[in-house]
Amino acid sequence: MDNHSLISRANQVLMNTYARFPLVLTRGEGAWVWDAEGKKYLDLVAGIAVNVLGHSHPRLLKALSGQAKDLIHVSNLYYNLPMIELAEALTKASFADKAFFCNSGAEANEGAVKLARKYFKKKGMPERFRVIAMKNSFHGRTMAMISATGQEKVKKGFEPLVEGFSHVAYGDLEALKAAIGPETAAVLLELVQGEGGVVFVSDDYLKGVRRLCDEKQVLLIYDEVQTGVGRTGKLFAYEHSGIAPDIMTLAKGLAGGVPIGAFLAKEAVAQAFEPGDHAATFGGNALATRVGLEVLKLLNEELLKNCREVGAYFLEALKGLQKRHPNIVEVRGQGLMIGMELKGPGKEIVTQAMEKGLLLNCTQEKVLRFVPPLILSRSDADFAIGILDQLL
Repeated sequence: MDNHSLISRANQVLMNTYARFPLVLTRGEGAWVWDAEGKKYLDLVAGIAVNVLGHSHPRLLKALSGQAKDLIHVSNLYYNLPMIELAEALTKASFADKAFFCNSGAEANEGAVKLARKYFKKKGMPERFRVIAMKNSFHGRTMAMISATGQEKVKKGFEPLVEGFSHVAYGDLEALKAAIGPETAAVLLELVQGEGGVVFVSDDYLKGVRRLCDEKQVLLIYDEVQTGVGRTGKLFAYEHSGIAPDIMTLAKGLAGGVPIGAFLAKEAVAQAFEPGDHAATFGGNALATRVGLEVLKLLNEELLKNCREVGAYFLEALKGLQKRHPNIVEVRGQGLMIGMELKGPGKEIVTQAMEKGLLLNCTQEKVLRFVPPLILSRSDADFAIGILDQLL
């Protein structure tokens, strides 16, 4: 096999929705992957913040094969044990009392918005249906979620959009206060804007948002699709501030690469849903939830400590590059979610890095986004720094 012939076959049968790199990946181990021609790469993309335990983790492989022998799928007409155990683990580890499982981050966000609307309908306040989201945000690719997303480029060509979403500047508490009205049901925000260029907000802002939501009796929804499951050095990113939401969405790393999504809620909010209000055929699938449970078991304090320590080491090394290379505007990050903002486009650096055996991601055209497996080592980070130093 070679990359070129496989790509030629792919282009005959796959829709043209991705600007893929000319690379066919066939195998992975730890933080490394190999292409169809046997070339090895350090993977700092990790399936876009998905492969939190790297590739081919032996415990995940055992969980997959063991569960596949017992039960893969039975639908939500019935209960299954892994679904129950994962819901128990997530609620025990978080602010939440109840969980709903689906298949992706977009689905989780969509479900969270439905829950917020149903909550106010059940309270006899049907006029409360609008959601305030943030400019520069990203919440998924369904029709409702491109409407919720605060980036025009994802909406283009799909108008008319779904009604009920408005946007304010991320981090601007006064703008949010002014936007909340009698029709507002919820505020939806990411704790770190990943697709938006790895942009952070302060704990004081989050405290202010929580206070506003409480005062105005509006629900607070955190989109932790990318930041959740250890990415920032804690199991959930909201733990850094201690400011809990009413609803939280998860996906990406939750099952280490197996498709899954979830939204969690406090009991007072979750009880708004009744049988028939929401569903997902594959949601809570025994295979996905069994792997998700194994991921949570493996995300112990030792691994989270590695995420924090190697993340801090990598962040400082990248800031060291900033001192030597004037085309770096800023380096920012938390745990192993790091962004390096450049003065110019980063696409060429991503392509050149791939040629040297390093897989990178660029978002917002100028921000190199590093979201590697949480098992990344210092020597892995040094390998990446060496290549970046050459290219910059």
